[in-house]
Amino acid sequence: MTFAKRLFQLFAASAATLCLSVSASAAGQKDNFQVAWSIYSGWMPWGYAAEHGIIDKWADKYGISIEVVQLNDYIESINQFSAGTYDACGMTNMDALTIPAASGVDTTGLILGDYSNGNDAILLKKGSSMADIRGQQVNLVELSVSHYLLARALDMNAMSERDVKVMNTSDADIAAAFMTPGVTAAAVWNPQLSMIKAQMPEVAEVFDSSQIPGEIIDMMAVNTAVLEANPAFGKALVGAWFETLELMSGDSDEARAARTYMAEQSGTDLAGYDEQLTRTKMFYTPASALEFAAAPDLRTTMERVRDFSFDKGLLGDGAPDADVVGMQFADGSTLGDTDNIKLRFDTRYVEMAVNGDL
Repeated sequence: MTFAKRLFQLFAASAATLCLSVSASAAGQKDNFQVAWSIYSGWMPWGYAAEHGIIDKWADKYGISIEVVQLNDYIESINQFSAGTYDACGMTNMDALTIPAASGVDTTGLILGDYSNGNDAILLKKGSSMADIRGQQVNLVELSVSHYLLARALDMNAMSERDVKVMNTSDADIAAAFMTPGVTAAAVWNPQLSMIKAQMPEVAEVFDSSQIPGEIIDMMAVNTAVLEANPAFGKALVGAWFETLELMSGDSDEARAARTYMAEQSGTDLAGYDEQLTRTKMFYTPASALEFAAAPDLRTTMERVRDFSFDKGLLGDGAPDADVVGMQFADGSTLGDTDNIKLRFDTRYVEMAVNGDL
């Protein structure tokens, strides 16, 4: 059983208490905020912004304090966000739905910063196409976006999970596991993907997230109650984010220095990080981020994600159907239970950045 699955059971057992405690701690205005993030190409700008004064600059503008904390364990960062330790956290769209939202924590996708456009992939030692995966054991982080990637790849190639055996492997161990003789197939994300390919260039990459563009989204999620009571927090995060992205883009000395810092912090060099960015569809401008977040395709994506999540039991052991967790989109439309809206895609703050109103 994965850590994530244990987390879901914990929340199912104590949802009422958790919701009350989070609501009580989140409601009302405050001056100090905590933000969590973990290592991934699309989230490295948060670390840079924190270490180079950009977060402080925007926090000072609004008379608040923001502490940005890097956690080595990605799932644990979402766990702590769900428990109210952090006011915001970097996470994927699927994990936002299946962990905080499914456990009753009203969550807002404040900044949809990028989507995986090849950063998640399926690798084979034996075979050269998805058809060759049939009958093989596939090592991956069970119930994660890697599992979702595998399910989509199998479906697009007229197969299902019945045609393979899934072996749960932590993200910390998966690169080493794949390099052992007994493991022949894996679904991984960067930087593990780059590490494996650098040491084993002969392995076949038979499917990647560029074949399902826009479905694995990396975002900064915020506790909705905190955001509603403290709009300055949302403005500061959005302002700092887009200032950092503008600084790091291009080929100026300043941009290269920023990306070099991000590369080193993620365990690679500039060339390695730039390669990861080619497989990450970053929204470098507020306008591009707004266009993506407001597009009707997001609703289609989230319907696929919630159906997968319900099928895997990630919406709670007692969930009667995939509609159990309601979602609200930028245009005000909803998906699922309108009396239980727990995941929101709010573009108001990015719109402010577009209009120069931050």
